[in-house]
Amino acid sequence: MVIGTLVTTILAGPVRAEEDKVHGAALNLREGVTDISGQVYDLHMLMFSICVGIAVLVFGAMFVSMYLHRKSRGAKPAHFHENVRVEIAWTIVPFIILILMAIPAARTLIAMEDTSEPDLTILVTGSQWKWHYKYMDSDVEYYSLLATQQEQIKNRFAKGENYLLEVDRPLVVPTGQKIRFLITSDDVIHSWWVPDFAVKKDANPGFINEAWTNINEPGVYRGQCAELCGKDHGFMPIVVIAKTPTEFQSWIGEQEERQRKAKEEEQRLLAMNMSMEELMEVGEKIYNSTCAACHMPNGEGLPGVFPALKGSPLVLEDMEGHINVVYNGRAGTAMQAFGKMLSLKEIAAVVTYERNAWGNATGDIVQPKDVNVTAKGQ
Repeated sequence: MVIGTLVTTILAGPVRAEEDKVHGAALNLREGVTDISGQVYDLHMLMFSICVGIAVLVFGAMFVSMYLHRKSRGAKPAHFHENVRVEIAWTIVPFIILILMAIPAARTLIAMEDTSEPDLTILVTGSQWKWHYKYMDSDVEYYSLLATQQEQIKNRFAKGENYLLEVDRPLVVPTGQKIRFLITSDDVIHSWWVPDFAVKKDANPGFINEAWTNINEPGVYRGQCAELCGKDHGFMPIVVIAKTPTEFQSWIGEQEERQRKAKEEEQRLLAMNMSMEELMEVGEKIYNSTCAACHMPNGEGLPGVFPALKGSPLVLEDMEGHINVVYNGRAGTAMQAFGKMLSLKEIAAVVTYERNAWGNATGDIVQPKDVNVTAKGQ
């Protein structure tokens, strides 16, 4: 665990912090902004110093011996087979060194795994290819998606400063409080990794792993999914904004009010009908940002990998089944459930768009109330 975190963090070239203090030396482990990350850094430097010391002694003795006892000086090789004192020494000395290394390593490892008595608990769920955050002590939950423009990815625009490391909704946490992360996955194995926190934990479907942090300084900290999780693995960044406790409480209050209004808006939409033009306009935007990566902008999918929506019997003939797949996903496939991610209006719009785009032309109009009845059984 510690070794994996050390090695992965050393190789953290693409992940950039917002402040120079967090960077440290370009070729060394970063100190981070938590007490645990500081302990990991100190442990790394201790191990490094021990390794350097051993290397100096071993290679120094070797080179000195080669120089002083070279053939050109007339040195004659000694002939001996056993030396009990030497054998005891080279057994006991490494053992003592390993014990001295194990004590601080075990202390740091135990501290990293101690998630008891948290001030805040957040459920982190990975899915292809985004993160979902749920604050267990409130009603706030949302998805966090890549915000880098497709034009940058396709080299039409210049790459931004935080290329592939920016999201639409960052995770917001308080400073000076112990935050426990419950980490899991909806589909394949992901890995939630923020180097400045010394947190790297796998998100396994069907399991919940725990990690924690206590951030000392407000700021913006970036990470990535550190597990190869599919074709868009590189498009799954993590952005964490650390605020002071007062600012965080204010933010939580705003988010709870936002979700309350969203529920009120949902109820309003259930009592009204949207026009085909409005549904198609909204649906095209949702499709291009959410569905086109797999099913392609032209709806033809990727043969053998992602099914085509253009001309699909499900899209053309089974409206209830179509709504259900978009809302609840399809088990055992890459088609995930969008019921938690999209509003009833957005699901109604994208289903309407798919049923009337690319020549499908069914003429079907799906309203939010239809999604509510079909997918939610209400």
